[in-house]
Amino acid sequence: MKKLCVFCGSASGNNPGYIELARTLGKLMAKEQVALVYGGATIGVMGAMADAVIEHGGVVVGVIPKHLVNYEIAHRGITELHVVEDMHQRKKLMYDLSDAFLSLPGGMGTLDEMFEILTWSQLKLHNKPCFIYNFQNFYDSLLEYLRHSHREGFIQTTHLELLRELTNHEQLLSLLKAL
Repeated sequence: MKKLCVFCGSASGNNPGYIELARTLGKLMAKEQVALVYGGATIGVMGAMADAVIEHGGVVVGVIPKHLVNYEIAHRGITELHVVEDMHQRKKLMYDLSDAFLSLPGGMGTLDEMFEILTWSQLKLHNKPCFIYNFQNFYDSLLEYLRHSHREGFIQTTHLELLRELTNHEQLLSLLKAL
């Protein structure tokens, strides 16, 4: 079974579409038999996605640091829950367990995880595909910043291309089928 690591918000956000997106992705992952690797929480976009995978008979692997077990409310109803020492171990284990990475709407933690994985790819520490779902133009500003950095000579073309943008559910489904 292929495993997709999804970085996303521990908050629900202001747009109900974020939770709807998480639930849709969870259902698609279960249907396509793609296991979810994620941050291990019951709250926000993360929790909604994990719940949807489980509800539709899929596999969910959560990775949560000890200090977040109570804060993010560790999900005890998933297939596997790994409690690790710290955020560094969380990211390393999520990387080790996954075949590809996808970022959904989220905040600083989502960006931290996404950019660390991208940096590892840039440094040729791995060649696993990295995607960003620009749901309802959520990431337009970030993607423009990356293009600006490229134009200014700080990001090479090959490194800019490491992050593949998805803009609709059909592309998301194609990603899952291709894993």
